[in-house]
Amino acid sequence: MAPSRLACASKRNLAHDGSVLPRTNAALGVTLALVALASVANSAPSRPASATLPASPKRPVHDRYFDQTVTDDYRWLENWDDPAVRRWSAAENALTRGYLDRLPDHGAILKRLDTLTRDIAPAYSDLQFRSGIYFALKDEPPKQQPMIVRLPSIDRVTGEKVIVDPNTIDPSGGTSIDFFVPSRDGSKVAVSLSRGGSESGTVYVYDTRTGTRLSDFVPRVNGGTAGGSVAWDEDGSGFYHTRYPTPGERPREDLPFWQQLYFHRLGTPASADRYVLGKELPKIAEIVVTASEDGKRVLADVRNGDGGEHAFYVKHPGQEFQQISRFGDRVVAAAFGPRALYLLSRQRAPNGQILQLEFGRARLAEARVVVPASVTPIQGIVPAKSRLYALDILGGPSQVRVFDLAGSRSGAVPLPSLSSVSNLVHLDGDRVGLEIESYTRPPYWARFDAGTGRLVPTALAMRSPADFSDVQVLRELAVSKDGTRVPINVLMKRGTKRDGKAPLLLTGYGGYGISMSPSFSPTRRLWLDQGGIVAIANLRGGGEFGDAWHLAGNLTHKQNVFDDFAAAAQHLIDHRYTSSAHLAMQGGSNGGLLMGAMITQHPDLARVVISNVGIYDMLRVELTPNGLFNTTEFGSVKNPEQFRALYAYSPYHHVVNGSKYPAILFTTGANDPRVDPMHSRKMTARLQAANASGLPILLRTSGKVGHGVGSPRSERNAQSADVYSFMLKQLGMKFREPVQMPAP
Repeated sequence: MAPSRLACASKRNLAHDGSVLPRTNAALGVTLALVALASVANSAPSRPASATLPASPKRPVHDRYFDQTVTDDYRWLENWDDPAVRRWSAAENALTRGYLDRLPDHGAILKRLDTLTRDIAPAYSDLQFRSGIYFALKDEPPKQQPMIVRLPSIDRVTGEKVIVDPNTIDPSGGTSIDFFVPSRDGSKVAVSLSRGGSESGTVYVYDTRTGTRLSDFVPRVNGGTAGGSVAWDEDGSGFYHTRYPTPGERPREDLPFWQQLYFHRLGTPASADRYVLGKELPKIAEIVVTASEDGKRVLADVRNGDGGEHAFYVKHPGQEFQQISRFGDRVVAAAFGPRALYLLSRQRAPNGQILQLEFGRARLAEARVVVPASVTPIQGIVPAKSRLYALDILGGPSQVRVFDLAGSRSGAVPLPSLSSVSNLVHLDGDRVGLEIESYTRPPYWARFDAGTGRLVPTALAMRSPADFSDVQVLRELAVSKDGTRVPINVLMKRGTKRDGKAPLLLTGYGGYGISMSPSFSPTRRLWLDQGGIVAIANLRGGGEFGDAWHLAGNLTHKQNVFDDFAAAAQHLIDHRYTSSAHLAMQGGSNGGLLMGAMITQHPDLARVVISNVGIYDMLRVELTPNGLFNTTEFGSVKNPEQFRALYAYSPYHHVVNGSKYPAILFTTGANDPRVDPMHSRKMTARLQAANASGLPILLRTSGKVGHGVGSPRSERNAQSADVYSFMLKQLGMKFREPVQMPAP
């Protein structure tokens, strides 16, 4: 994906709805983090009468996998070009809207969400520094999309200049920024813009002094499969960029590549761009390109799909790109220092060790260890003038250790307790900027100078109308099926009774080495004001405890993730935080797969399930455009052992006729480039046909968005209002306004 300012192994982050977003320069998901969706228990209206359900005829297709024949009754719902499929989807949407629009609290809930998300001081993300100038994304409610601004200082916002405003380009809110990269001298910025959540981005170039768009534009740089990336050359006369195939080069079995690296010279057409790298790479290669601070060197991070394998290539002055590490070398991150390249290696070191490879040396064997592995997992590295910053993760919360460039420890950044650093960037000298947040404090930028040892908050801070001063954060440990201890972070108002009657939302993710770190979401206040509890589980498959934690939950070990989540739910029930009748679950994308597993493996564990942009047919995933990239995380049906594991938990294939399933709301986006909406269509049809509980199983498809990246504020709030309204009604609770509106 597009490079973050942090040399970090994680490709993705979590969006406002729990879905998977890239950790792009545009880090849209960082400040929104995770909307806690939950509700309360017991009496519920019956589902819409079965006669009102759209006709979903079974048209069996039989597939043979090794010695196993698998029947798929709803294969026909995969073809979005089929008018019958579009009619079916429209009928499901009409059913869902007819149900949701009649819910009595819907209007009040939407109004409250608008207040919580509009009455916020501007939030700044993706801070970047070039030649004394600061650049950032500014999210300023009630505008629909963040915009790029130029700042003279991070200690005051006076003198700020808007460079690119998608809200002006497209007043409908449908155009969003995928990522942006300023030139070395700060005079220009390359920005990828896409529409409708498609993530199909074209890069444009703007003059940062005037905000004028130059004539250059490069199409097919960004996409929802392998992301996109740009790195300027030394003098700002051109940039390296990723490139997807042209319409005449659509991926096929005999095509050896999808994404490549090209160089664009300003003032020339994109058709004249020079090929640099990529034809020799796997079809699922994802290229992230960055330049050294002086612009003389370029680093290409090539990822083998989404499973965590990286290979690195370096271009030194006057040379072409040279490969310095392979996928099997377990180097997962790299960053330029003043005189050397620093590498984060997990080779025989699951928690990571930092290597130093001096300029002029091109072989990994010539690198030396400067920060040895320890019990602390390292997430990312940021070199400065004479210091090296290591971003660690401690089971969820962050730690930043400081070393000199030779690896001698020189202290740590004094972070607030139970907080996370969602971005760490070099500013100048030995100063770094840190974006910090917690469950109860909105994200803010602080600067740290190793010379003084002081962490100083800047003027770039979100101020929210949601006051969390009455909320306590507890840490519980559940015991999974195989004895593994699984952390659970519990948020609840002080004084909430633990009598098993409180409504509780449990959410999790468990994949790609992504960590569920402390994050702030103003809309959680709505649920807490209803007496609800929020719980976030740190499941295997994530990166909270290093690479071993990730590997224990991917490929053939994926069932561990589902066992961890079920154990977390049971722990919260056993310790009387809630009960099954009061329990709601929510997850998105890979977390949607988790919800599918809970629905089919533990249908009586929760009362309500919300599943956003989820994956459910694990035997057909790799046939979709982005699905092939996931084979390094999930496995492939072409491998006998991996097929058996996939088929053993594939939610779509484990729906049982006559079972009593919980109330379920599936959500998806028609423009989703990451998870094909066919998963949601097929799973909905299968469950509606099988369900015997009398509870509604509904599908909400938005034609305005994709996976969640670039969704306008109004659409995010509309979906959240639908979800809250559905859950509150299903669980027999009337929405209550807060007794007193929290002060900003």
